[in-house]
Amino acid sequence: METKPKFLKWALIIGIVIVLNLFFNYTISLFYKEPDYNIYFPLTQIVEPITTKEACLSVGGQWNQGALAPAVPRDMYSAPTVATNYCDPNFTKQQEFNQAQKVYQRNVFILLVVLGIISFLIGAFVPNEIVAIGFSWGGVLSFIIASIRYWSVADNIIKVLILAIALGVLIWLAIKKFGNKISDEKLRS
Repeated sequence: METKPKFLKWALIIGIVIVLNLFFNYTISLFYKEPDYNIYFPLTQIVEPITTKEACLSVGGQWNQGALAPAVPRDMYSAPTVATNYCDPNFTKQQEFNQAQKVYQRNVFILLVVLGIISFLIGAFVPNEIVAIGFSWGGVLSFIIASIRYWSVADNIIKVLILAIALGVLIWLAIKKFGNKISDEKLRS
């Protein structure tokens, strides 16, 4: 008889953790739209080759003068290279899209961390054990998801600050919720 309530308790906790984070992420995506690739790189039906430096630069492209490009091989054992000029017409658009993505990921990171902190605080102070555990672990999972999403675009100093703040908040909550004294059990050991 004890097995069923324990199983149900953990099923509810895991459910709260998962649904809470799905709720956070889908709500953010509903109200805060990710930069649309197609706005930065609209598809055209006819793509004209860009063969001059001036034409390339006029569309925001990157002109590659004398770059090595593979030539048509003379036989199956050789693939000589030849110097050629070519244009990357998406150069400036790609830089703008990358910057928009970085700002978006930073803002989503901040939102998820704030929601994670709120969840963690609710979990630390709500009287119901299942809800408290579910919200606490939901907050931790929100921190993990936020960090994974933003980690690749964050600068190293930002990474250190993220870790320092997260560690500080967790230590503060541990002391606030569980006290700062060593337990009698530890002293007896």
